[in-house]
Amino acid sequence: MNHQKVLVLDFGGQYNQLIARRVRDLKVYCDLKPCDMTAEEIRAYDPVGIIFTGGPNSVYDEASPHISKEILELGIPVLGICYGCQLIAYTLGGKVEHAHASEYGKRSFSFCKESPLSEGIPQTSVCWMSHTDLVAAVPAGFEVLASTVSCPVTAFGNAENKIYGVQFHP
Repeated sequence: MNHQKVLVLDFGGQYNQLIARRVRDLKVYCDLKPCDMTAEEIRAYDPVGIIFTGGPNSVYDEASPHISKEILELGIPVLGICYGCQLIAYTLGGKVEHAHASEYGKRSFSFCKESPLSEGIPQTSVCWMSHTDLVAAVPAGFEVLASTVSCPVTAFGNAENKIYGVQFHP
């Protein structure tokens, strides 16, 4: 029996249930939990991966949910989606800014570097965007993996630590 499980941390986005469902559709056990889990609670849960969902917040709002850097240092692969992407960048010293042009709906993006995120996906693809903030600079040790015309960091990652962020909703 496969005992691997993925932990989806809910940051208030409208797609949180859909994200968990898509993981389950891949025959991987998945739990959707509140975003305030501690690193110790996550370690005890023993996931093979963590997904940070999107949400309506700004990382610069003190009332917004945040994570401890320790969660990103557990050695567990992490995928941040939308707000989760911005949260990874912010927590690890990258820069998040208010977008000059918010993106809502279908947008064309292009991979500028091959990575596990680009496997099986055309170099130029269409994604679903919904954001007013964006990652303006990736943290040290990370690479920009994809961009749109108005969002220079549509995806980024650190292959060694297996931490990735996507501004769009996959």
